[in-house]
Amino acid sequence: MIDRAKWVTVVRMSVPEPRDPLGPYRICLVCLGNICRSPMAEQVLRTDLERAGLGEAVVLDSAGTGNWHIGSGMDERAAATLRVHGYPTEHVARVFQPAWFAERDLVLAMDTDNLADLSRLAPDEEAARTRLRLFRSFAPGTGLHPEVPDPYYGGDDGFTTVLTMIESASKGLTGELAMLLAAD
Repeated sequence: MIDRAKWVTVVRMSVPEPRDPLGPYRICLVCLGNICRSPMAEQVLRTDLERAGLGEAVVLDSAGTGNWHIGSGMDERAAATLRVHGYPTEHVARVFQPAWFAERDLVLAMDTDNLADLSRLAPDEEAARTRLRLFRSFAPGTGLHPEVPDPYYGGDDGFTTVLTMIESASKGLTGELAMLLAAD
């Protein structure tokens, strides 16, 4: 099991350097089923990166740690929440593959359970320590619990709350990526 105190320290670190300085920065956003939080985060982050002029410099995708929804679209409540706020909703769910660690510069988990699952899938401690973070750790003021809670079993208002958390983290991450990629 993952030591939360250890990961709070790790997730506060800034974004890692790109694996390939000549290629795009690659990020995978991960939740449990890849139908709510991670696809919402993917669409919001993609929108923020485009607005910041980083759309070509960063490649995004998302996945789940569980395989229940492979091939499904986004949860309708998640899609409705995104539509109301002007975000796209295209998505097909898939499961995270361990080999992706070698291809991604950053793997972002939505909560500590997803973080623990991804840590177990990492090829080694170094990959987990340097490339794995909690997505919401990029939002200002998240304290010791930088998680995006799973809204799946709740009402529609939970998706709005999650979107607000995602937007904050996305803006923080976009700012860090802008600084990192401008230095290259």
